[in-house]
Amino acid sequence: MNIVLIGYRCSGKTAVGKILANELGRDLLDTDGLIEENAGCSIELIISREGWDHFRDIERRMIKEVSRKDNLVIATGGGVVMVEENVKNLKKNGFLVWLNGKAKVFKERMEREQKSGKIRPSLTGADPLEEIKQVLDIRTPLYEQAGNLMVDTSSLSIREVATSILKALPRELQG
Repeated sequence: MNIVLIGYRCSGKTAVGKILANELGRDLLDTDGLIEENAGCSIELIISREGWDHFRDIERRMIKEVSRKDNLVIATGGGVVMVEENVKNLKKNGFLVWLNGKAKVFKERMEREQKSGKIRPSLTGADPLEEIKQVLDIRTPLYEQAGNLMVDTSSLSIREVATSILKALPRELQG
């Protein structure tokens, strides 16, 4: 069974996924990274050229493919829960962990990433904090419904989030 990390942008899915994969002796698959690798360009470029619908279709196919694998840690894109088929596929062979957090914290993390050169395309075109709040209003019920476990990352380090998950995982997933 896979351990699947879901949550908003900058919730820590990839960073926490690396720790979990290392601690559990599993491989990490980052679906956004795989999409960029297969496309030969950034997600930002895919979206600017082809639009969000095209990106979601690529993501849906990628999720279908990685969901068939086993014994992985999978870090998903923040909007993976927007497509019901993705959640169904991930749940077939996955324990879904929702990395939750406060909008203000996500905004601060996103600003730090942008300073280091990682640009995330706007989802709505709104002010960044307003956008995060708007998107979370839509996605939070979807994350709640999909997740088997929720960890609030707002005031925890990446290591603390990973430790919380490791302690809460069902015994059969702990190694």
